[in-house]
Amino acid sequence: MKLKGKHVLVTGGAGFIGSYLVDRLAMEEPASLVVVDSFFLGREENLTRARKLYPELKLFRMDASNVASMLQLVLAEKIEVVFDLAVVPLPTSLDFPTWTIETNIGIASTFCELARRGYIQTLIHCSSSEAYGSAVHIPMDEEHPLIPCTPYAASKAACDHIVLSYWETYNIDAVIVRPFNNFGPRQNPGSYAGIVPIVVRHILNGTPIEIFGDGKQTRDFVFVQDTAEAMVRIYEEEKSRGQVINIASGRETSVNELVVYLTSVMGVREHPVIYSPARPGDVRRHCGDVNRLHTLTGYHVRTVSPETLAETVDWYRSVMS
Repeated sequence: MKLKGKHVLVTGGAGFIGSYLVDRLAMEEPASLVVVDSFFLGREENLTRARKLYPELKLFRMDASNVASMLQLVLAEKIEVVFDLAVVPLPTSLDFPTWTIETNIGIASTFCELARRGYIQTLIHCSSSEAYGSAVHIPMDEEHPLIPCTPYAASKAACDHIVLSYWETYNIDAVIVRPFNNFGPRQNPGSYAGIVPIVVRHILNGTPIEIFGDGKQTRDFVFVQDTAEAMVRIYEEEKSRGQVINIASGRETSVNELVVYLTSVMGVREHPVIYSPARPGDVRRHCGDVNRLHTLTGYHVRTVSPETLAETVDWYRSVMS
């Protein structure tokens, strides 16, 4: 199963993970490569490299939850394969839970319906490790219970059930990828920023690093370029269909450890750190089981290391200075 010569759509393709996926897809020589993004968090400059690799790239500012608009686009662009990464993120769900839930479920159900009607061939739906909630057991395999802690996480869990129900009922060609905590260049450094850009910004500004809770909460950090590579390899493996597949490193890293790594890479080991009350819905432990990914694709993703953090920090220095 190759993407060469296919008409491919990426929703959320101007976002953090989405733009790296578009970069990677451009190397596959698709017949066409189309991006849909609402630009809630996506940025057109994230697609600069993709446009160099694939000058015919098409970009549309659209709401991926609008089934009529997506049907029109899919027909006009002859889309065969959809990588569905469009999402309203976790922090937004804390302020606007109903909108987050309705939009995220609308996006997933839209492309399931287009697949059911035969308008697209394959759906690669992007879930989130947040759907698991805090770990009941470590490592967290794909059969781990879904115990979402936020409206965002609940919406992602619901989306997964919807996709799997369409696969079971209508035999659509679909797979769910469930990435853990991605980091790397291009991750949004402004509103709704992740832990890595927040820490880097405090260091560059000379302000204390703020850690919510005791800092012992853990995450399974994944370098973003590897998530994109894993998604392509999962598409290529026909045995992946109808499955949920973690994209994880299998390594558990605490927030305190991450701060130590970043201050070391940036040469400020003694940078001040303050602790604030824990945030609502913040999961306690995350560490993904990677056996299914390895068995199906043979691929291993990278996690926090001096090399991956240095590349990430260099990018933030260029955009924050």
